[in-house]
Amino acid sequence: MAKQLSAPQVTEMLCEVAQALIGKVDVLTEADLATGDGDHGIGMRRGAEAALEALGATPDLSVQGAFKQTGMAIMSKTGGAAGAVFGTFFRGGAKAFDEVDTLTATAFRDFLGQSAAAVSKRGGVEEGAKTMVDAVAWAARRAAEADGDDLSEVLSAAERGALEGVEATKEMIATTGKARSLGERSLGHPDPGAISVSIILGAMKTYAAGQGD
Repeated sequence: MAKQLSAPQVTEMLCEVAQALIGKVDVLTEADLATGDGDHGIGMRRGAEAALEALGATPDLSVQGAFKQTGMAIMSKTGGAAGAVFGTFFRGGAKAFDEVDTLTATAFRDFLGQSAAAVSKRGGVEEGAKTMVDAVAWAARRAAEADGDDLSEVLSAAERGALEGVEATKEMIATTGKARSLGERSLGHPDPGAISVSIILGAMKTYAAGQGD
C-alpha cells in the first residue's frame, strides 16, 4: 500500500481510472435510464477513452499535469454538463499539486476539497440536489477525517465517502438536470454522476493499494 505516488505512478493510476469508467459503461447507462436519457455511460466512456489517449501521448507528466490532462480530455469529449463537471473535478483541485512532485495524502485531501468547491461552482448546485456534487462532498469530508500521511487510507476513506454520497442521493428529489422533470419519481434511484465519482475514487484506491511505498 502506498503512502505516496510518484508522477509516473499518478499517470498510471489515472489510466486505471479511465479503464474503470470504460468497464462500467453499462452500469452507468442503466442508472441514467432510471432518471435521465441513458447517455451518461456513453459520455463517460468517450471522455475516458480521450483521457487514455491524452495521457499516453504526453510522457513525463507532473502530478498536476496528469490531473489537468485528464480533466481537459474529459471536458472536451464527454459532452454536455457531465463533460463540464467531470472535467472540473480533475482540473478544479489541481492547484493542490502546485508545489509537489509526488501525490501525498495531504495533497489529495487538499485536491478533493478544492475540487468539491470548483464542481459546485461550475455546476451551479449545492450538496443535496441529487448530483455528483453529493458524492464529491462526502468524499472530501471522509478524506479530511482520515488523519495521517498514508495515501492509501485517505483514498479508501474518499471512496467510502463517495459511496455514502451515492446512497444519500437515493433519498433526494432531483432539483436540477434532466432528472428534475421526474420530481418525486426520482426517489429511490441513485444519481449516475455520483456513481461515476465512486468508480473514479474506487479505481484510485485499488491502484494505490497495489503499490509499495
